[in-house]
Amino acid sequence: MRWLPYLFAAGAIFWLIELTQFAAVLAAPVGREQLRVALVNAGLTSDVDTLLIVEAVLIVFFELVAAVLHGAAYYGLKGFRAWGWVVAVIVSAAWSLVLVGIPILVFLLRRPTREAYGIS
Repeated sequence: MRWLPYLFAAGAIFWLIELTQFAAVLAAPVGREQLRVALVNAGLTSDVDTLLIVEAVLIVFFELVAAVLHGAAYYGLKGFRAWGWVVAVIVSAAWSLVLVGIPILVFLLRRPTREAYGIS
């Protein structure tokens, strides 16, 4: 169980890097133009600038929430807190949508792991 918090810390770092890269694309005029072209090529022709803003806000929100949840899971699991276990289960369930989180979710739901965090 020692490695478990660090796995979530790595997830937080991953999402912060993704957020930084997307912010760099948004900050560069060439990057914004590439996103606009991608939206137009997808078939969106009306008010592309508004759609680009909505898309950017949604992506930044998603990545920020993911980084915060991973960070909360790290701090909660590191201190053997029940809320840390709950956040870790939520994050693992979300990752299980892409199959990566299934082994961690199974590990978190095992009886010894639950008991270690005060969940019976």
